[in-house]
This record gives sequence, C-alpha cells and structure tokens, in this order.
Amino acid sequence: MSQPLLQVENVETYYGNIRALGGVTVTVNHGEIVTLIGANGAGKSTLMMTVCGSPQARSGRVVFDGRDITRMQTHEIARLRIAQSPEGRRIFPRMTVFENLQMGASLDNQKYFDEDVKRIFALFPRLEERQYQRGGTLSGGEQQMLSIGRALMARPKLLLLDEPSLGLAPLISKQIFEAIGKLNKTEGLTVFLVEQNAFAALRLAHRGYVMVNGQVTMSGSGQELLANPEVRAAYLEGGHH
Repeated sequence: MSQPLLQVENVETYYGNIRALGGVTVTVNHGEIVTLIGANGAGKSTLMMTVCGSPQARSGRVVFDGRDITRMQTHEIARLRIAQSPEGRRIFPRMTVFENLQMGASLDNQKYFDEDVKRIFALFPRLEERQYQRGGTLSGGEQQMLSIGRALMARPKLLLLDEPSLGLAPLISKQIFEAIGKLNKTEGLTVFLVEQNAFAALRLAHRGYVMVNGQVTMSGSGQELLANPEVRAAYLEGGHH
C-alpha cells in the first residue's frame, strides 16, 4: 500500500455561521491522482482552500506528509511544497509568461530554475512561443497552462488543481488533462484535482470522491465511479465524452 501524503480527517469548515464542509474525510496517497467531483456549490473549492489554510478548518485535522497543518498559515503550508493552481487561474496579467514562471519558482530551488523552465516549456510548448507576452494577452487555455506551469515551478510534492478545464474548449481541456496525466506517470507527481467535468476527471484519476452539500457521499476508483449508475445519472449524462 502506498503511504498517505494528504489526509483530511473529519474536517468542518465554516464561512461565518454557514457550515460549508460537514465532516469531510479524504486521503490522497503518494503518486496518486485523486479527483473530487460534485455540482457547483458542493464545497469542492472550499475543501481545497481549507487544505491551503484559508479558511482554516474549525474542527477535524489536515495532515500533510505526516505533519498536522490544520492551524498553519497559508504561506507556511506553501513552503511544505504544496502548490495550487486556483480556480480562475489568477496569473499576473501585466507580467510576461516568463516573469509569471519566475514568480512561481521557490526561493530554495533557484539552482533548478533553468531546468524547470525547460520542463514547463516541454510540457506546454505554447508557453515557450509566448514567453515574452504579457499574461493578460493569452487565451484562457494558455492562461490555464501558465497557472499550472507556475505552480509546478515550486517543485511541489502535491499539486492542487481547482477546476483546470473551466471555460476551456474541449480540445484545450484534453491537452491540460493529458499534461497532468503525463506529469503523474513520468515524475510520480501527486495530484488532487477538483473538477466539474466529471467524465474527464474520473478517466484520469486513480480514485475519486463525490461531494454533495459539503459532505463526501461516495468514493471509489475512477473506473468504479464512472460505472456507478448514480454518478452517471447525476454527473455524466448530458454528453460529456
């Protein structure tokens, strides 16, 4: 059995008095791609943000690589090599592609900088073509590639991806998912993926969790969930291929 890298144990998260997560338990093992699927507003992004310490869990614990990080600040968590490509991409629009990648590079890993930039450009050749363009002039798909590339510059042990295919053309989404699969296969990168396109996410993931109203209602291998009639009816009908 592979070791757990991330353990979310019975976590409750609130926004003011509103409970957004109600006792969520999720495990991501070393070298796995694990996806969290669910409707809009189910609490998927909240879980990802809780792992990063903003908002902090009100009860339960978050353990990363054997350390309890539940009460740590976001910047301290990032130093443990958890990198996030957040929903909405949040790149620096006035900076060039290259400068955005520089912002992602971890301070301890400057000696790897050139090598890492090469890796990102090999993964996303479009970024190399556009390296001197401002981030704000890129297409949505290119911005998403840049957001993921920037996160990878930190050499993460765990990559958190929040809705990477949101608003992208199917062909571009496919490229993004292929890149994630490749990173996992060739580098053993551990990925925790929140995604609305349940079909693509479950096909890519080793395991998945289904979230409804701030609670995990189902879990299984990607294949098991793809074949599950309830999951199919709720998330896969309506032509996701």
